[in-house]
Amino acid sequence: MANFIPKKSFHISLQPAQAWTAILGLVLFTALCILAHAGGILRFIFPAASFLVGLFLYFRYPILYIGFTWWLWFLTPWVRRLVDLQSGWVDPSPILLAPPVVTLISFVSFLRYFPQAYYQGGLPFIISFLAVTYAFFVGLIKTSPTSAMLACLNWLTPIAFGFHFFINWRLYPQICQNIQRTFLWGVLVTGSYGIWQYLVAPEWDKFWLINTGAASFGTPEPLGIRVFSTMNSPQPFGVVIMAGLLILFSGKTALNFASAAVGYLSFLLSSARAVWLGWVVGLVLLTSSLKPKLQMRLIISILVIVIIVIPLANVEPFSTVIAPRIESFSNTDNDVSYNERAERYETFLGLALSQIIGGGLGGNAALGPNIDSGILDIFYSFGWFGALPYLTGIILLIFSLLQYPEVRFDPFMSAARAISIGVFAQIGLNGATAGLFGVILWGFMGITVAAHKYYLHQKNNPIQNL
Repeated sequence: MANFIPKKSFHISLQPAQAWTAILGLVLFTALCILAHAGGILRFIFPAASFLVGLFLYFRYPILYIGFTWWLWFLTPWVRRLVDLQSGWVDPSPILLAPPVVTLISFVSFLRYFPQAYYQGGLPFIISFLAVTYAFFVGLIKTSPTSAMLACLNWLTPIAFGFHFFINWRLYPQICQNIQRTFLWGVLVTGSYGIWQYLVAPEWDKFWLINTGAASFGTPEPLGIRVFSTMNSPQPFGVVIMAGLLILFSGKTALNFASAAVGYLSFLLSSARAVWLGWVVGLVLLTSSLKPKLQMRLIISILVIVIIVIPLANVEPFSTVIAPRIESFSNTDNDVSYNERAERYETFLGLALSQIIGGGLGGNAALGPNIDSGILDIFYSFGWFGALPYLTGIILLIFSLLQYPEVRFDPFMSAARAISIGVFAQIGLNGATAGLFGVILWGFMGITVAAHKYYLHQKNNPIQNL
């Protein structure tokens, strides 16, 4: 079998010129509007322009479309905060539509290849898609069309994104390198910003915290913020960093250790314990799946990172936040977050499991404003009629992922599998299947299946690969 080994160098190239002209044009326009204190016009122009750029990239430069989509998920909430500071608080903000609508472009792949997907191993995607469609129509009947459509964006786009990777398995080497590069820089940028956010507390972040009233995110002052970086809350930021840190183990670039250092420190400052547990699950799976030679390389990387991060985490002003959060794993009596989760399960689990038809997408208001349980959300919104097929699709994919032998020689594929299972392991503690969590879950499940299909094709067609 001809193995694919990801390239070790990540040179920065602004080619093809047309694609980068579109991307940098959007960046420059956004920056000029904010610098000119005209950010208010971005509320509708930014998502519309992002969609047009995404559409252009999808059809002309599909690899760059993937990286562009990830960066929108990483940075759009930060753009929203800059705009709100200048032009006044608006909630919900239309700017936040940019990531899901650009991700939704990948649904074109589903429409184009749906007829043949079943025969190529796409049944799990189809089953879960049909379950979301069912919950959407229930939501149209039981809630408002607007609520149902906005919720559908959060649930449908992850499946579409994962399917896009799955069906484009022939592009696996290019997609792999694009994702490695994106998350390498993503961890470096968002991790560095997260540390700066904790130390300085920028005005736009303080303004956002005050208006949201999210007490669990800390206080709007230096050394008081529970780090959420450029994203909307600590948990989504945590899951992005979790994925990035696991991906960093698959590469060997000069920036890896710098990215890992700021990534781990900001990861700890997020205090996102459920995501920490997901990272542990992913790391154990990643380490155990590789060949001995790659395991040794991974262990050496872990030791170097420990040497870098532990001293930083144990000095002021970081230790006062990190140490108590780690200690809370062994003492839950006075743990507000843990007790709130336990109380929420006690209050709503019976209600969620009693839903046969389901409340529909957008109809989960009865569960409270902050739903941090995928189990409660799925069973209440989908009902048993929708929840069983939806979860069946995910479980079928995870079962398949656990059977793939190629993870032993492809560190990126192994990391992608570890990320998928590490995210799904949080389903009882986070909304692990929708929004940014869902994009990471379904996206990395899709790329792992794509890797398997790529290697299987190489094995079955050795002459073509000479």
